[in-house]
Amino acid sequence: MNLANHFLIAMPHMDDPFFTDTVIYVCEHDEEGALGIVINKPSPITMDMIFAAADRNIPLRMQHENVMMGGPVQIERGYVVHTPIGRWQNSMVVTDNVALTSSRDVIENLSKEGAVDKALISIGYSKWGKGQLERELAENVWLTVPADEHILFDVPYELRYAAAFEKLGVNPNALISGVGHA
Repeated sequence: MNLANHFLIAMPHMDDPFFTDTVIYVCEHDEEGALGIVINKPSPITMDMIFAAADRNIPLRMQHENVMMGGPVQIERGYVVHTPIGRWQNSMVVTDNVALTSSRDVIENLSKEGAVDKALISIGYSKWGKGQLERELAENVWLTVPADEHILFDVPYELRYAAAFEKLGVNPNALISGVGHA
């Protein structure tokens, strides 16, 4: 199973305060574990602040947007999920069109025409060790659905959880928390 380029959708009964009502974009998943970015939990940092610190002009499309809390790991670092993948100092290619970049050069080029079409910026990321995500899936902690760039980049962050459930065709109110056995 490889869940890269999928959304993890937190089950409605999730009791971890950080991950309650969360959608995570999985960027990497292999036998060693998984890495993803929370796409619907805003941090108090805005894009205006990022661009001011980098002494760059902010693109109009990003003014007043929140930086996401990508996860509880390395919250002192910034990460950019973006399209197109481009050529940056430190990128992880997720699909032919989407990459995760953690180098400053992508931030410095967000305002350049044609360098980055769409971007979601986060501080921190989410990570699972070997077999951990598979155990959580078996325990009914997460639902999965193939990722959708429209939800990832265009849907307002506060609507992404509902949009991911809609893509899955599931009403979250109809889900139960227990696992049944026949």
